[in-house]
Amino acid sequence: MPRVKYDYFEALERQGAFAHQEALMLIEILKDFDAAELPAKVAAIHEIENAADELNHEIFTRIATEFLTPIDREDIAEMALRLDDIVDYVEDVVQQLHMYNIQDIHPPAFEMAELIEKSTAALVGSLKEFRNFKKSKALAERVIDVNALEEEADRLYFRTIRDLHMNYVDRPVFIIAWSNLFQRMERCIDACENVSDMMRTVALKNT
Repeated sequence: MPRVKYDYFEALERQGAFAHQEALMLIEILKDFDAAELPAKVAAIHEIENAADELNHEIFTRIATEFLTPIDREDIAEMALRLDDIVDYVEDVVQQLHMYNIQDIHPPAFEMAELIEKSTAALVGSLKEFRNFKKSKALAERVIDVNALEEEADRLYFRTIRDLHMNYVDRPVFIIAWSNLFQRMERCIDACENVSDMMRTVALKNT
């Protein structure tokens, strides 16, 4: 029997879906926050990260063994790595909540988590368009959506960090913990933009 051709675009879409699944879980954790449940939440999100790692390994195995790929194998590998970064970064946020022994959620964290969810959702939309990058008119719009969310996240990050250092000077541990958490949350959205920008670059290279 002839070997079934591997669908790299579908695999990249699944990687994006793992990131979005984690982002939805992050929102759920923050909205119904219970510090006692964090160990179980950390374990649950780690299962998603493990599944994403297995998919990443599958993609790299195919790249190494198949003669022809729909776009440069280096570009597929780089996109897979960048998508894996998002999954790792969202997991890291949840782990940090537990490591810092967070007992109550700083309100701006809800806003940042929503931006992470919107960014991963927009990225999933971009990935669905990516397989048709030579014809798709929507891909550029989806990329712009991700970039706009990253800019919004930057503004929220700077505003929040300044507020921490202005209004919580008597709580140094609080400042340290939440500064680090917001840095990690903002990094999730930067990682979404990195993938989005690469899709645009690959599209330009191949058209």
